[in-house]
Amino acid sequence: MLTSIEICAGAGGQALGLEHAGFSHQLLIDNDVHACNTLKANRPLWNVKQGSVSDLTLSDFRNSVDLFAGGVPCPPFSMAGKQLGQDDERDLFPHALRLIAECRPRAIMLENVKGLLSSKFSAYRKHILDSLSEMGYYGEFKLIQCSDFGVPQLRPRTILIATLRNIWEYFLWPDPLIHPQTHASTAILDLLEADGWSVPTDLAKKLDRIAPTIVGGSKKHGGPDLGPTRAKQEWHSMGINALGVANDPPQGSFTGLPKLTCKMVARLQGFPDDWLFSGGKTAQYRQIGNAFPPPAAAAIARQLFSALSDSKVRAFRKSRQSVPLLSREKTA
Repeated sequence: MLTSIEICAGAGGQALGLEHAGFSHQLLIDNDVHACNTLKANRPLWNVKQGSVSDLTLSDFRNSVDLFAGGVPCPPFSMAGKQLGQDDERDLFPHALRLIAECRPRAIMLENVKGLLSSKFSAYRKHILDSLSEMGYYGEFKLIQCSDFGVPQLRPRTILIATLRNIWEYFLWPDPLIHPQTHASTAILDLLEADGWSVPTDLAKKLDRIAPTIVGGSKKHGGPDLGPTRAKQEWHSMGINALGVANDPPQGSFTGLPKLTCKMVARLQGFPDDWLFSGGKTAQYRQIGNAFPPPAAAAIARQLFSALSDSKVRAFRKSRQSVPLLSREKTA
């Protein structure tokens, strides 16, 4: 296995994707107690640390980790916020760059919202890439659609991939799946009917599409709901009450528009049913809604795994070729 460190790990969406791709986690850190408890509950052997990234040092991992990953906070770049970028106290890119300089990973994978790619932040993106270049990395930002990788919601994400310069030539962004479209109906119809309610035919048809992007929100806002006004209207057109999240599925006598449960939202994010979430309903929903969908994370991480593995093989072959023939025969 190749090794990884992840900051701002949240509920483990990216971590689970990295695991599926073959990475072994050396450390995961998040400042939220519920997120840390979620990680520990699902993977007791993972090294999970609760704390602030600003207080973290990774000098002990210098040149010993393959991948530095994370989902740095989105509010500084979200179109739903003030888009303060580097002037937002929640911007953790400076700390991410500091930690990368400390541990010197072979590759980097950072995830954020679509807004980071707006022209407003072009200079900031250049600053990040220039800083990485000074450390010996080459990389780029790219917009991906999670629905291209089997996730039943739109969820566009900005991904930064960077590697040491001698590895970059081996990395290729993943191609969308040939048949990627998993609809909301496929993901949640059985859960809507789990307590005896029969989904009306017209509702089933409305759900037969890619769902809107799930919005997790922040601790500054109230309880869980399915996002800003525009998103709520879109959910309403699909026959879903977006003004909150239900504790349980609708029962047999239910009439009206049903609400989603946390389990349904987790399905829409691509989490497996056996992934447990810590805390009350609001804490669970925020963790789920802010996660990087595991299937999309895995698709990108597999490409990184391949690039890192191929470069290791090439380096090994070069080292063998540089050994005198007699020595090679002795060590064979």
